[in-house]
Amino acid sequence: MSMNVSRKKGPLYLQIKNILKDRILHGVYKVNSLIPSEPQLEEEFNVSKITVRNAINALVQEGFLEKRSGKGTKVIRNTVTSKLYKGKRFTELLVDEGHALSKKWLKAEAIATAKDTPLYHLFGAQCLRIDRLYLLDERPYIHYTHFLSMHIDMTEASELGGQSLYDFIEEQGITLENFRDEFAVAKAPSHVEKALGLDKSIALLKRIRYSYNDVGTPIEYSEGYYNTELQHYVVNYDV
Repeated sequence: MSMNVSRKKGPLYLQIKNILKDRILHGVYKVNSLIPSEPQLEEEFNVSKITVRNAINALVQEGFLEKRSGKGTKVIRNTVTSKLYKGKRFTELLVDEGHALSKKWLKAEAIATAKDTPLYHLFGAQCLRIDRLYLLDERPYIHYTHFLSMHIDMTEASELGGQSLYDFIEEQGITLENFRDEFAVAKAPSHVEKALGLDKSIALLKRIRYSYNDVGTPIEYSEGYYNTELQHYVVNYDV
């Protein structure tokens, strides 16, 4: 099955690099393991040998991969400097414990916002809504609903596939500088319970995030529901 990459979203090798990097960060390709061969990646992404090679070389330069003559390409690092935390990010901690995280994009659409609602005050009369599902070791774990400024290209958002949302935002020329997270315990909407495969009404950990660009304009508001019966939310502090 081929992944959807498109020239209208920028250089193909950069799109593939970002997808491969995301898989490394989320434990799909584990440290000290080999990533798929170049012919396998050419078939998956339906691109040329040189495009795959450029993507791999970029990850080698960033220190994530090591090319071994006659032995394949090995993952040597799976962490990245984060603006959000001094210590390791939540997903990095899960990967360190041997888990694999993958993402499924559920839908992307432009929606109207009602007046006197938080979304209207953040984004005006319209915003972009993206729903996605995180799977922990192939089991539904987190459901995210992201609401984004209409500065984001709706056409391209509908073709994101497995790409990181924040990488995609940066590719739109938008730099996120400030984040605010709020946590609560709440019952999830019925469509979220269904997506997470919950057969009973239980309270879930809910994370609300506000993301702003370098001049303080709101770019993203998101709500995430975590099935903490499957895995606790972890925060690691460095002192």
